[in-house]
Amino acid sequence: MAKKAKNFKKSKTGLYVSLASTAFGALGVAKQAKMARQDDDMLRLVDAAVSAAAIVTGLAILYRELKRLGDDDVLLG
Repeated sequence: MAKKAKNFKKSKTGLYVSLASTAFGALGVAKQAKMARQDDDMLRLVDAAVSAAAIVTGLAILYRELKRLGDDDVLLG
């Protein structure tokens, strides 16, 4: 059972879960940026921008890993 859980992140299902949770984090960053603009708080706005860049990078890495898993599958081409 522990071995299955250990390899979950490297499976397609694990990657889809990671993609969804990372995309869900984008909603929190958008809310943070909106509140920072309303309060005219430059430091929180910069924090939201850096967080958004991290989310975009994380999504790109997860997408690349998903494509790599698909390359091993003969049926996906």
